[in-house]
Amino acid sequence: MKMETTVQLSVKDKIATEAFKLFCRRGIKGSSMDDIAQHLSMSKKTIYKWFSNKDEIVYWAINSYLSSVDADCERCRQEAPNAIEELFSIMKTTRQVFASIHPGIFFDLQKYHANAWQKWQEYKNHDFLHRIKDNLRRGISEGLFRQDLDVEVIARLRLAQIEVPFDETLFPRFQFELLHVQTASLEYFMLGIATLKGHKMINDYKQITEEE
Repeated sequence: MKMETTVQLSVKDKIATEAFKLFCRRGIKGSSMDDIAQHLSMSKKTIYKWFSNKDEIVYWAINSYLSSVDADCERCRQEAPNAIEELFSIMKTTRQVFASIHPGIFFDLQKYHANAWQKWQEYKNHDFLHRIKDNLRRGISEGLFRQDLDVEVIARLRLAQIEVPFDETLFPRFQFELLHVQTASLEYFMLGIATLKGHKMINDYKQITEEE
């Protein structure tokens, strides 16, 4: 029984992972069950064996992706020597997704897939908010972020920044590259909370990454 469960999870994870890649390229609304099946080189009948509908695939894909993001954030936290490099490291690990993700993915989630949207909101407003606050407190203790920061307020401001680059009324797809906007947003945030010591480290780190 345990082996069967493991196999089931493996197949469902594969479908969800590949479907998420398709959603990033084409948007969720723009990816039909036929598209998902073709992308996976599977029949729709096989996919329906594991998922009852597209909504279930979307939920599983988002849940799987968020678990991956959380694991990456934890690895960055443990490996980074300071709070600033932790933030740059997180951005680096998500660079590939932001470079290819469809800007309408949040709109599609909110409008058409309530359960998956709720999952994202729960992760964002609990787990990710907690990580932002931990990073702020770490930076303050290291003398890289200002001592007078209101962690609760600043963390929520940063949280609000995450979805802003996906707003096509502010950043039209034909005019702005999502990765560039996300990077600029993070740098603006860090410079606003950093001490002089932190500013120097940010500038040094930017120079290193630009030379790579």
